[in-house]
Amino acid sequence: MKSVLKEEQNVGLETFYTETLGIGGKLRSIPEDFIVEERFSHPKHDEKGPFCIATIKSKNWETNQLVRTIGKNLQVSRKRIHFAGTKDKRAVSTQLFSFYDVSVEKIQQLSIKDVTISDIYLSSEKLFLGNLKGNHFNICIRNISSEKTEQNLKDIITPLQDIGGFPNFFGIQRFGIIRPITHIVGKKIVQDDFEGAVMTYLIFLDEHEDIHSYQQRKQLSETNDFKAAFHSFPSYLNYEKAMLNHLQVHPDDFVGALKELPKNLITMFVYAYQSYLFNKMLSRRITMGLPLNQAVIGDTVTEIREEKNTENYFQVNSNNLDKVNKQIKRGKAVVSSVLIGANTEFSKGEMGEIEESIFEKESIDKRDFIIPKLPLASSMGTRRGVYTPLENVSYQIEKDSLNPDMKQVRLEFDLKKGCYATSFLREIMKATDIRNY
Repeated sequence: MKSVLKEEQNVGLETFYTETLGIGGKLRSIPEDFIVEERFSHPKHDEKGPFCIATIKSKNWETNQLVRTIGKNLQVSRKRIHFAGTKDKRAVSTQLFSFYDVSVEKIQQLSIKDVTISDIYLSSEKLFLGNLKGNHFNICIRNISSEKTEQNLKDIITPLQDIGGFPNFFGIQRFGIIRPITHIVGKKIVQDDFEGAVMTYLIFLDEHEDIHSYQQRKQLSETNDFKAAFHSFPSYLNYEKAMLNHLQVHPDDFVGALKELPKNLITMFVYAYQSYLFNKMLSRRITMGLPLNQAVIGDTVTEIREEKNTENYFQVNSNNLDKVNKQIKRGKAVVSSVLIGANTEFSKGEMGEIEESIFEKESIDKRDFIIPKLPLASSMGTRRGVYTPLENVSYQIEKDSLNPDMKQVRLEFDLKKGCYATSFLREIMKATDIRNY
């Protein structure tokens, strides 16, 4: 089996599901190579409603940065702007947004580079995560060897189609594309090491980062001079500068520095740590040869209920095993593993042993996920399916329009919300350089 990149191992991605060689190639040579469109249920129209709903198409915008820029242009707090899903920067994304107490006319007048706004209307409902049903992806993988054929691609995709999906890993972008460190920050928050969390975010060095940012982080690590760093850090590191701005006045208030960040980014740190542990558990399940699309005794299975936000879990035993596997085959249930929190209950059997052994090595307690000094980062824990359906997939291999001597693959597919396209694409590519994802 193809060896896994060091950067992938560092975020818990320790194996592949497929054993065939990848096709290589590179993602996101241009933003148009990664097109993602949300599939959502629209809030109801209400001409007297306080919320303005809009569909926003953006190129090369990370969602939090886009919200910050929109808020600045509208002169409103980001607290009045809601969205259902965070999207990466290196892409063309179509998302639904809601704006509290902002007129249709103001939204229509927005003019932001590489941003198109359409389908604007008023509603009495703001946007919730529940509005997002999933995402449609249109992907181009470029720079593929001319020797690769459609059969090579089919040999990789067929085993995934046979199980009805692919391992539901958290993609590396969950942890930071250039510096995959959010899980490290998250663990330090769980450990009540807020200074460690802030300093990791500010000074952790990664060879893939641009030289100017790298040098400024290195200098701060040597001087610990927050005031100088605030003035020397590049403007595009706006989250770092927000924390440094606080620290130059309150050098010992690391909790306060974290609170300068957007709330969804603060919660993402702990979620990233949970995601890292989940990836390790799922990797172990695969390497032990336990099935993804079938339950074994001791597994905890999650019912799939599309229209309800509540989740129902149950343990698999010898009495219900056959019935559970029929439900899984019908797409009504899925084997799950833990996103660890204060109320987590581990599985039984082999999966329970995997979950407990990985958690024990972390030297923390489940109760540590209750974080009194930073309550919004607290987590009770939940569960996540170990595989996710691959729906409406189509693909073709053709001449690379940017590199005439190479080939490109075009893929289209649908995924449920919270699932990562790169977790499917890494099975296809098995890249030799993390930057190719």
